[in-house]
Amino acid sequence: MKSLIGAAAAAALLTGVSARAADDKIVIGGALSLTGLQAPLDTPGFKGAQVAVKYLNDNGGLLGKQVEFINIDGKSDPVTVGNVAVELVDQGAQMILAPCDFDFGSPASREAQAADIVGLSTCASDPLYSSWTLGDKQFTLSMWNTTMGAVAADFAKEKGWKTAYVVTDQFIAYTKSLSKYFVAQFKADGGEVLLEDTYTNGDNNFSAQLARLKALGKKPDVIFVSSYGTDIGVIIRALREVGYDAPVLGGDAYDDPALHAALGEQMGNDVYFVTHTWMGPEAHPDMPKFIGLYKQMFGEDPDTSFVATGWDSVMMLAQAVKAAGSTDGADVAEALEEGEFKLLTGDLDYGTAEEGHAPDKAAVLLELKGGKPQFLGWRRPESVPAP
Repeated sequence: MKSLIGAAAAAALLTGVSARAADDKIVIGGALSLTGLQAPLDTPGFKGAQVAVKYLNDNGGLLGKQVEFINIDGKSDPVTVGNVAVELVDQGAQMILAPCDFDFGSPASREAQAADIVGLSTCASDPLYSSWTLGDKQFTLSMWNTTMGAVAADFAKEKGWKTAYVVTDQFIAYTKSLSKYFVAQFKADGGEVLLEDTYTNGDNNFSAQLARLKALGKKPDVIFVSSYGTDIGVIIRALREVGYDAPVLGGDAYDDPALHAALGEQMGNDVYFVTHTWMGPEAHPDMPKFIGLYKQMFGEDPDTSFVATGWDSVMMLAQAVKAAGSTDGADVAEALEEGEFKLLTGDLDYGTAEEGHAPDKAAVLLELKGGKPQFLGWRRPESVPAP
């Protein structure tokens, strides 16, 4: 790390302390959460971003300047994330990387917009992460939940699963809207939702939901669980322990090695989830190159697609800066709108600011077998629910 950005900036990555950026550098500020509930999604992206910055600097930098990445821990707290973004702007950040979620990440993008610079979430997927809500210089690298939910629903149709039980964690916008769009597409595909139930993150008790499910008198063909963090494993284990062996579907929050280990060989089966990419050559011809660079920096292979979202975020911003010829917020935003980006997480084409900067992007479908993820391929639904 020190060879990449210097000892002072390396300390800043760990402590959040940095001197104001020098004029001979291009500075990307990060408010990614390295501690707390959001860390399993943001920390891999943080690592992927570091790999990208080193790669850029090893290959001549950007616009003839070295790139510096200063991340201050957002601590999985929206207020802290917003304050961090203000501090980063004060330190000279010319672009901001925001956490991988609307609730946790939007404060950073609001401060980026106030500073007239581009903000980019590494993987927020709720359609609220849009220029409609956050401003004309704000983007997310992720597909929206409209796509994520539709991919899951279309897969259920493909498998012949006609009835569904849906559990929605009332935690954040992501968990609520993912279920909403799955249900809309599942019904449009001809499916029947037997019951839409709710769960409160942190309860760690699924007995009331199980009682309501049992009262249906019939077992669903598929179970869709939209939750976050360790609660996903709590819910799946509770279902399996009382004999509900229907396949479980979910979104990218399932792309967590800790969850896979918690489910293990016994319960980590017939679980399918939609995410950003697959960390293997089947997903992208450049993936082995990225994995090699990642392993060179961190001494291990990446184990979640969220590392690729960090790489792609930095590399896409670099492409936009090159196209714009500057780091000016309006110019970079225009380059992002006009560009078509070939990324490890799929080809990406943004709509205009008037169209919400809607990300036109495919998704990957993975399956857990014996607690190990398996690649099922790229998916792009023919139609998606309206955001």
